[in-house]
Amino acid sequence: MAGQAITVCPLDESHRAWAIQMARDEWASQIVISRGVVHDVAALPGFVALLGGEPVGLLTYHIAGDACEIVTLNSQVERRGAATALIEAARAHAQAAGCRRLWLITTNDNLPAIRFYQKRGFHLVALYPGAVNDARRIKPDIPFLGMDDIPIRDELEFEIVL
Repeated sequence: MAGQAITVCPLDESHRAWAIQMARDEWASQIVISRGVVHDVAALPGFVALLGGEPVGLLTYHIAGDACEIVTLNSQVERRGAATALIEAARAHAQAAGCRRLWLITTNDNLPAIRFYQKRGFHLVALYPGAVNDARRIKPDIPFLGMDDIPIRDELEFEIVL
């Protein structure tokens, strides 16, 4: 796979089982909570990053009004451009759908994601202290400790104005 380019395609039924399994592997469930809203990855539209024809990345999204939320973003390969390509696909789709903003939520422990999003033009626009504790009422299997044993407590909202 070295030297092969990442391609992106819409998430369709040919990749749906893989996408659900990726969500379960990454989030311990296909259910994701952001800002108190329950999202089921099995029902969301999205994009798949392919490397050598094999799926290596997933982005799911939800459009409400003039805003497109990136609900999940995962890549199984690092430093190959898969996550960036997925964001660009979501951005183009959101613009074509008439959205005025592309936004997402991450947690306070996810320092690599915080760095990654800012490098791709996202701005930190809100901090929701204690929001993860509220999400645990809906999804109790959210761990208390995250990356580098940082307590997972807060949601951070990032956006790009389109």
